[in-house]
This record gives sequence, structure tokens and C-alpha cells, in this order.
Amino acid sequence: MPQFCPHALTSALPQVPFESTDNQGIVYTWVGRAADPDEAKLAEDIMNHMFDDSYSKQVINEGEEPENFFWVGIGAQKPYDEDADYMKHSRLFRCSNEKGYFSVSEKCSDFCQDDLADDDIMLLDNGREVYMWVGTQTSQVEIKLSLKACQVYIQHMRSKDTEHPRKLRLVRKGNEPHPFTRCFHAWSGFRKPPA
Repeated sequence: MPQFCPHALTSALPQVPFESTDNQGIVYTWVGRAADPDEAKLAEDIMNHMFDDSYSKQVINEGEEPENFFWVGIGAQKPYDEDADYMKHSRLFRCSNEKGYFSVSEKCSDFCQDDLADDDIMLLDNGREVYMWVGTQTSQVEIKLSLKACQVYIQHMRSKDTEHPRKLRLVRKGNEPHPFTRCFHAWSGFRKPPA
């Protein structure tokens, strides 16, 4: 099921087939209540470009979803995060000593679950907490140095962004809480390494 948030538009466009053979189905573009109007227009343009006139195309605003088609098409209505303020603050950093020295480097803004390196420490800032994510193959030296890096980062952010003081949270691979996982696109269980 696609994950919705009020600041983003879904990239998945569910299709619900019609009873008749004349039409192939309905294509929805869902617009979250806090989405930028230019992004909403772009999503509609993309829908119109991807699907021809044999589809019924509809732009649906959050809260105005037709129960009989929209929610059925994506497998039923389920709870989703209505607060997406974390998207303005989410940053991911990699802490590693693989090159013979300890370094902290920021991942690109479009990070994903695959960026979590099992042999490193990852720091995730969501605007409220700084998570120190520990992979299963992390060294004790990396843990110690990453903890210090977290403390320095949190102190820096407290002076830079006084409205959003961060708290430190420790997370082990496989035990990630929802506030952590929602910062990643399409989070799923970790794949087991090949035997």
C-alpha cells in the first residue's frame, strides 16, 4: 500500500477497472492537504501524460476520497501519518572508519533504506530526535566515536534551531520505530544476506 503524507503526492496511481469493456479504469492523483500547488499541478500533468483518454482521470484532495473506488483500489483505508513536518528536517549521516579514520558525511536528501550500511553507524535527524542507528557489523570504535558525533550535532542544532531541540535515541537494525522508518521511502523489512 502506498504511504501518504500531507506534504507529498503519491507516485502510485491506483487503477480500478470498470465493469464495461469500453474503459480501462480510473486513475487518481491524490493531493495531500499541505502539498505545494505547483507540485499538485505537476502531478496532474504527469497523470495526463502517462494515461490516455481511455482512462477516467481524477485529482483527489486529501479528505475527499470516494470510498467506493479510491480506497477499494488501494486495498482499503488504513491509518496514515497526517503530520509530515519531519520531511522539512530529515537528514541522514553516515559515520564510518572504513578509510582508516573516522568521518561523518551527509547522505543525499533523497536517501532510502538501502543507504543504511550494516557495518556503519547512521545518524537520522527528523527535527525532533536524532537517531543513532547501529548496524549489526558495527565496531565498538565506531559506536564510541558516533555517540560523540551525535552529542556535538545535537548541541550545534540546539544553538542553530532553538525551536526544535533534538533528543538522542539509540536504534538497532531491525528494531526501528515508526518515527524513524517514516523518513524513508517505502520502508520494508531488511533482506537477509545471501548464504
